[in-house]
Amino acid sequence: MLTALSALASTVLVVDDDDAICQMLAAVLMREGHIVITAADGREAVAVFTAQRPTVVLMDIRMPNMGGLEALAEIRKIDRAAPVILMTAFAEVETAVQAIKDGAFDYIIKPFDIAEIQLLVGRALQMCRLQRDIAVLHRELSASYRTDRILTNSPQMTDLLQAIAKVAKSNATVLVSGESGTGKELVAAAIHYNSPRSAGPFVKVNCAAVPEGLLESEFFGHEKGAFTGAVSRHRGRFEQAEHGTLFLDEIGDISPSLQVKLLRVLQEREFERVGGSDPIRTDVRVVVATNKNLLDLVRQGSFREDLYFRLNVVALRTVPLRDRPEDIRLLASHFLQRFAEENRIDVTGFDDQAMTCLMRYSWPGNVRELSNAVERAVVMSTGRLIFLEDLPEQIGCPDIDDDADTAVPEAPAETGSGSLRERVSQFEARVVAEALARNGGNRMKTALDLGISRRTLLYKLQEYGIS
Repeated sequence: MLTALSALASTVLVVDDDDAICQMLAAVLMREGHIVITAADGREAVAVFTAQRPTVVLMDIRMPNMGGLEALAEIRKIDRAAPVILMTAFAEVETAVQAIKDGAFDYIIKPFDIAEIQLLVGRALQMCRLQRDIAVLHRELSASYRTDRILTNSPQMTDLLQAIAKVAKSNATVLVSGESGTGKELVAAAIHYNSPRSAGPFVKVNCAAVPEGLLESEFFGHEKGAFTGAVSRHRGRFEQAEHGTLFLDEIGDISPSLQVKLLRVLQEREFERVGGSDPIRTDVRVVVATNKNLLDLVRQGSFREDLYFRLNVVALRTVPLRDRPEDIRLLASHFLQRFAEENRIDVTGFDDQAMTCLMRYSWPGNVRELSNAVERAVVMSTGRLIFLEDLPEQIGCPDIDDDADTAVPEAPAETGSGSLRERVSQFEARVVAEALARNGGNRMKTALDLGISRRTLLYKLQEYGIS
């Protein structure tokens, strides 16, 4: 039976062989604004669930034809995420607890309180909404890491993106190497979100940021009481990444003892928690990254050769920004737009001098440094353009010819009329123009000649229309 108040409401399936309970619960839930469907036993409930896919199921355990536990198992075959709340007598509580371990959302003991029913159904619906929101965010995140949406004009980067697209389809372990700031984490994320594992978790561990004594627990988890402070069982990153991808950044920093255990996981696909003895099977794809030369570490004896070869199934190398100068203008413009929007600052572009300096700089910190430099420039800017002095000091170009066009500007003619303010402005404009002409059009020298900052000079040139 289907009872509805609104086509937009959530749907609750109430299952009980006692028709009076079904009608009572239907009336209560309808007052809450839900659509209510009722069924008399588990077999009918499974058929209704298959046909109408209700949001929440509220079901008795003891029923003829098919009981609630069997119906729960069948419903979970159809939709593992469907929240099922079981109704049970006090004597069956142990059974209900086992049902929760088997996937039920919760249980309630008869005779139940109406407020408790409303609370449980509300929690189940909230969980469903959160799952939908997470699914939407996950789809958006996956779309943002599509290789065709990564900004580049570089042939080297195009080759890397094509390699990522090929590697992503496999389950192979990947070693990503490259300088700091070149996007190794971006590569790992692109591999995950373009792979068959994209619906699973993408879990990140920076091996250099975790104290060495805690890395094993971070990787594999620990049992309660395994060490001082282990007050409860902890699931490690391998368990958290089940059916997904585990990204281990700065892999060259892990200790020799942990290298042995990581090698075992990669070879045998199982591990034990710290303080535990039961082997735990794992289905995780591993992507590792380093800014060190692992082969040099192998030669030095600080990194296991067998682990190196196990990790180096597919090797990808990121491209330093200095080796793809065609991307500097593209990325700088992208970051400018992003940070201008985030900070609500009206900045539209770069002055030619500023862009020339960005193009000439070697970018030892790579894309991360470029992003930081542009963000700083946007925050420090006072006009619609980013000027040289808005950039960090290390990006300055002391040898840059201040103006490509050194044509001597024509000074504005004096009119000899107007108010005092207008006459002062006319005189100032003429002084500025003459100083600029005297210095061959070089703005930096002109600013020094006039005893003002280059930024002030630029404002004066813009104000008086001097080019």
